Order: sequence, then C-alpha cells, then structure tokens
Amino acid sequence: MPNKNILDNKSLEFLENYLNNASPTGYEWTGQKLWMDYLKPYVDEFITDTYGTAVGVINPEAKYKVVIEGHADEISWYVNYISDNGLIYVIRNGGSDHQIAPSKIVNIHTKNGVVKGVFGWPAIHTRDKSKEEAPKPDNITIDVGAKNKEEVEKMGVHVGCVITYPDTFHILNNDKFVCRAIDNRIGGFMIAQVARLLHENKKSLPFGLYITNSVQEEIGLRGAEMIAERIKPNVAIVTDVTHDTTTPMIDKKKEGHLELGLGPVVAYAPAVQQKLRDLITETAEAKKIPFQRSACSRATGTDTDAFAYSGMGVASALISLPLRYMHTTVEMVHRDDIENVIKLIYETLLNIKENDTFSYFED
Repeated sequence: MPNKNILDNKSLEFLENYLNNASPTGYEWTGQKLWMDYLKPYVDEFITDTYGTAVGVINPEAKYKVVIEGHADEISWYVNYISDNGLIYVIRNGGSDHQIAPSKIVNIHTKNGVVKGVFGWPAIHTRDKSKEEAPKPDNITIDVGAKNKEEVEKMGVHVGCVITYPDTFHILNNDKFVCRAIDNRIGGFMIAQVARLLHENKKSLPFGLYITNSVQEEIGLRGAEMIAERIKPNVAIVTDVTHDTTTPMIDKKKEGHLELGLGPVVAYAPAVQQKLRDLITETAEAKKIPFQRSACSRATGTDTDAFAYSGMGVASALISLPLRYMHTTVEMVHRDDIENVIKLIYETLLNIKENDTFSYFED
C-alpha cells in the first residue's frame, strides 16, 4: 500500500459529519444514510434490513463471503418520567454513564425536532459534604426550563423520547481525535476506508466482501445477530474500540496494558478463530504494521461474538482501536491507530483465499 496518508481531507470531512450526527441505538438511520452516501462509489450494491443495518457489497455474485464490520449506534437515554414540576427522569439506552451526566447539555429528540435541556445538579454550597450523594440513574434529572409537566409536554417531550449529547468532533495536539460516539462510528468509518482503498488501488477480490455497519450493538449485539443470519458469511473481521489502560484508576492487572498510538489491538478469545487471528498477526508482521494483543476471558463483548456463533459457526476475529474515556462525551483515539487498523484489515483481506476454511484439521 502507498505510504501516503490514508486519511485525506474528504475522508476527514466525512468522519466529522458522521460523528457529529446523532445515531442512538434504535435510531441509527440518519447516520446510516450518511455512511451509505460516502460508500456508494466504492461498492456494487447495498443491503439494508428492517432495523437499519446497512451493508455495502463488493462482488455480490460470489458464493464465498467475507464480512468486515463495525457498529453504528451510540449510547443514549430515554425519557422515563416527567415530574409535576417539569423535571425529566431518565433510563439508559445502552451503557450510558450516569456519573458524567451532571451539568451536561442534552438534545431531546421529538417528532417536531430537538428540544434542548440540561442535566442539573445541586450546587456544591447546598450539599452535605459528610454524606455527599453521587450521581445515579435515579437522582439525575433533565431541566428543559419548564415550570410543570404540562409545559414539558407542550414542547413535544414525552416518555420514550430519546436523548443524546450534542458534543462535536475536535482534534487535540494534531493527532488525537475526540468526540462522543467514536464508539463505534469510527468502526464504520474505518471499514468504509478499506472499501475506498480497494477501489482506488484497483484491487479485485476472489470473494464477496460485505462491508457491514450493524445497529443495536450497545444493547446486546442485536443488529449483528440479525445480519449474520441474512448474509451467512464464511469469514467475519470485526472492528470495535477497546480501552487504553494508561489513564488513572484503571488496573492493568485486570484490563491488560493497551495504549494509544501503539497500534491496533488483536483479540485472543474463544470466539476468535485462531487460524484467522494468526493470518491477521502474520499479515501485520509482514507489512510492518504495529499491533497490540488483548486477552478476553469468556466473550469479547463485541459483534465478533454474534458473528462467530451464528449459523453453524463463522470464522471470526476482532481488531480493536485503543480508546480513552469510553462511554463519555470525550472519547479519544490516535490518528495513527486509525490508519493502522485500516491498513491491517485491508492487507488481511488481500491474504484471504477463496474457499479458505481456516480448519484446524487441515494442513
């Protein structure tokens, strides 16, 4: 692959627009449309399903099928209860972090558009420091500036409205990308870049490639479960984020040592097919792509598990992007790691042979 930077101005403009767009779990379609518009020049056709998963397909007629996959959804909140004095109580939609909520601005999505609100919190002067209460899902509330429940409802806000944070993309120190929802729209971005590079470098593949952007990962890998049954792939390479463990209060003995800037993270887990994983690490070594390793105890907790255990079993592997501050509004990744994940998936695809079984029982 040429040494020129993979991330050109057009791809970075797409990344910024894609991250800034709200696509909460169950409501991913506006982001999926942006993604499909970007991917359109690089694929032969699209598949979409009932719940919004989108797939760009190269060589749709091929019988041997390879998936590269990320997930499109971001964590969010639901309106759960509106009190008589107009304060809104919430429940999670995915693994939303209650501790970061106080003082955050929010967007409440209604059929008439976005209603702005804030997660309020009692002033420091009024709190009893001897028994200070921490933010919890049952004590954080959103204030939309209404005096009572009727005013809230006149704004179009009702139980079930989904709530996201408006925080937008920015770059720190030239090479750290920061935004909410990097988990895991960055995955959709990276697999789109793989498709772009295959097209630009005029690479023909001996199999069908299914560039898959699944929905509803944050509530249990649901979109991947559905689309795996639809595609019935032979191979799946999944990309998601994983924890940079070098920041305070993370126990490396529990989480391992993973660090921004040191390259993609290759997972070791029962769901990871060992021969496919070996192909990935051997490709990285041959192409001098830096990488890190991570051990997962039982499940990877990513869409890898859904693909691996679908049908009669699919050879699956996980290539992760190190990320700081997961499930906050300041998720942070390194530009070099993004480029190296893209390179690693791209080069691995070029090493997959048609009808490769990855069988442990064949030499």
